[in-house]
Amino acid sequence: MTDDLKRVVVWKNLLLDGRDYCALWYTAEGWLLKGTVVGILEDRRPMLANYEIHCDDNWRTHQVRVGRTIGSNTKTLALNVESRGVWRSSGQELPGVRGCDDVDLALTPATNTLPIRRLNLQVGGSQSVIAAWVKFPELTVQPLSQRYTRLGKDTYRYESNTGFSAEIVVDDFGLVTTYPGGWERIAAL
Repeated sequence: MTDDLKRVVVWKNLLLDGRDYCALWYTAEGWLLKGTVVGILEDRRPMLANYEIHCDDNWRTHQVRVGRTIGSNTKTLALNVESRGVWRSSGQELPGVRGCDDVDLALTPATNTLPIRRLNLQVGGSQSVIAAWVKFPELTVQPLSQRYTRLGKDTYRYESNTGFSAEIVVDDFGLVTTYPGGWERIAAL
């Protein structure tokens, strides 16, 4: 089987005053989200970040690669998830995120696709998840409790235990088209 490109999107990142180019692929191993973010941090430093998220056919995360550059400072993070829900970075277990099914990269709405597709909620359905949240620019990983509620065919309410909530609209692949205050899709093919 050859890799099959399903969709390419560009989001305007309202939080980082930047852009996020993301491609969704179907591969022999499952699903791949691969993207590049260019943005400006709160302190006005420019940042470049690249990400790859490999999932199985059921949208369970099994590998994450993230790199970010701020000037000459480059930092990378590689996460591997074992079938028992054990997350590892550089071979070391991250016990704080044991059992998480999804990764949530704070700089892209691409990772909302993972629980949306994996949970496959019916309209009116709601479910809580705990994601391995990767914060930028530090690339630290911590658990983040989240709730997804399907409000309509393509609309979900996202809530996190940080007190944040938003109604997001997605396309037929579960990729965000509108995320109020965060991102808006400006191109797709």
